[in-house]
Amino acid sequence: MALPLLREELSLLPGPRRSDGQPTWTLHDPVRNLFFSLDWISWEILRHWSLDDPAEIIRSIGIKTPLHLDEADVGQMVRFLAQNQLLKPQGKESARELAEQLARRRGNPIKWLLHHYLFFRIPLVRPDAWLGRWLGVAQIFSSRFFLLLTLAAFLFGFFQVLRQQELFLATLVDHFTLAGLATYGAALFSVKLLHELGHAFTAKQYGCRIPAMGVAFLVLWPVAYTDTNESWRLTDRWQRLHIASAGIAVELIIAGWATFAWALLPDGGLRSVVFILATTSWLATLAVNASPFMRFDGYFILSDWLDIPNLHERSFALARWRLRESLFNLGEEKPEHFSLAGERVMILFAIAVWIYRLLLFLGIALLVYHFFIKAIGILLFGVEVVWFILRPIMQEIREWRQRSSIIRQRRRSYVSGFLLLGSILLLMLPWPGRITTSGLLRPTNIYPVHAPGPSQVMRFDLAERAEIAAGQALISLSAPDLEASQAGIEARIGRLRQMAETAGFDSQSRARMQSLRDEVATAKAELASIQEDLARYAPVAPFAGHLHDINPDLSPGVWLGNKERIALLVGPGAWMVEAYLDEADVRRIALGGQAVFVTDSAAGEAVPLTVTNIDADASRSLKTAMLAASVGGSVLTRDRKGQKIPEHSVYRVVLRADTPDAALSMRSWRGTVTFEAEWQSPILRYVRNALAILIREASF
Repeated sequence: MALPLLREELSLLPGPRRSDGQPTWTLHDPVRNLFFSLDWISWEILRHWSLDDPAEIIRSIGIKTPLHLDEADVGQMVRFLAQNQLLKPQGKESARELAEQLARRRGNPIKWLLHHYLFFRIPLVRPDAWLGRWLGVAQIFSSRFFLLLTLAAFLFGFFQVLRQQELFLATLVDHFTLAGLATYGAALFSVKLLHELGHAFTAKQYGCRIPAMGVAFLVLWPVAYTDTNESWRLTDRWQRLHIASAGIAVELIIAGWATFAWALLPDGGLRSVVFILATTSWLATLAVNASPFMRFDGYFILSDWLDIPNLHERSFALARWRLRESLFNLGEEKPEHFSLAGERVMILFAIAVWIYRLLLFLGIALLVYHFFIKAIGILLFGVEVVWFILRPIMQEIREWRQRSSIIRQRRRSYVSGFLLLGSILLLMLPWPGRITTSGLLRPTNIYPVHAPGPSQVMRFDLAERAEIAAGQALISLSAPDLEASQAGIEARIGRLRQMAETAGFDSQSRARMQSLRDEVATAKAELASIQEDLARYAPVAPFAGHLHDINPDLSPGVWLGNKERIALLVGPGAWMVEAYLDEADVRRIALGGQAVFVTDSAAGEAVPLTVTNIDADASRSLKTAMLAASVGGSVLTRDRKGQKIPEHSVYRVVLRADTPDAALSMRSWRGTVTFEAEWQSPILRYVRNALAILIREASF
């Protein structure tokens, strides 16, 4: 059978030698500027392609080399060449076949949009000649002297940042404004442009042609890109690694010099600019370019360093094979063979990429949902989830269906099925409920003693843990402003009374009698109000108890500020725990329910509790600041006007401590409250939350 003809413009180039010593070759398609890496068998088949007979090719290769091939190897090579359009069109049907193949690759407009709306490129310039003219200048920045100078500048700047880290971090926070974020965007685009020039000049230095540079849109965000496919011509993989890492190196150089400049420049606009360049370069490099989980620089660096081209696809194939073998024990041949350690690393890498992409695509789905109008956002969110998450899963399930006859014959398949069914049942069946949150244990009868306002201590002779009777005076305070006001009003009342008593001797005074009486009544009301305020400066115990946490600075003559803490009166009786639960958890508890309290320090025994009150409405502010997450509690809050405002709806729950007073020390403790809640399916909460979000967001 005659073999199809190869395209005449194809070129076969020597490739880099792999780490195991195996030679490789590179097949170049100059029309599309595509490169294909070939192994020894593929190269031998192409080298003997002119024999035009599979049997003759096999015989010739067997004579000249130690390789033993069969017609299946030649047929596989023919299919590879045909699928990648490397053969000459032949026959009347060739044009139609090529058109159909192109249509299958492009797909319908909807499929094209799904593939390209997240990422597409627009070539703008052909920079090869310009890069050649400026290559000499660019090489200065890759010289050893300049790199050592950059390292010294960075170290100096880094130590200065350590010395001024509070100012550096404060500057970072100050730029989280609309104008600051716009500046960050402009700086990011500029850094990425220099990043791509780093790739281009490094590739040009190794003799590669740069056919195009332009703009790529990543989730509609513009970034520069450079076509460096010519690097596959290089026979030294370390040169390819230099090209792949050049962009990151440029960003690190920018960050180093920007950090150096930030340390030297005075405050002002220029220092803000270099600060943005420093932080943008570091963040962009670590968050995006250095990641090997997407096809960015980090991926190509890792692939060249390990000498494993197509690292993602090969690791995915190995991980899928391991998954099928673990589930069904099919006994299929491995896609390719590595050492045991290498195989495990490849599989773990594939799993890490899958998890990363799952989170990334979910994040992109949320981004496009919030970026577009609501109706289109919901549609695009569904497209993202279906196309990038569910579609790969369904493709793997189709592979299982194709092997269904073999899978049914394997015992491990039934074991895996039972384990899967058992896991689903465990997720769906109700489990004993346990809800954990932070709580504050304190006495039920508690009276904090504060200074009502600015005042001076006149008398205080009580000691810590002093026994206090109900109605006993706790402290005597003097408020000079109120006392002066009281004396002034008393004097005014005396004058008014004297004027009223002498009103009968004068006709004009007698006419003012009623007015004087009204003024006296008003003054008496003011006097009563001031006396009521003054009474608060001589607080008495509302109940019997013991005095705790006395202010150590209290002594006669000491001045106190407004609301300054004096002491804490703790009365006998029951103890209580105050806690907060979110809406989903509070439904699972009821009045009379049981709980257990354990202090944060785990000191002492666990305290049994009984639920005595559940607020019907969500708390607008946190009454107990010690339960806020910012100070070690479990309730997420934000500060607003001195109050702790919960980030989401929480409900206050009060519990009674079922422990004698003697078992508890006379102070408040923060700890963990574990409620005995209603039994619930582990997955029910997530399903209910997802349905609630769908119903809420679909109502437009």
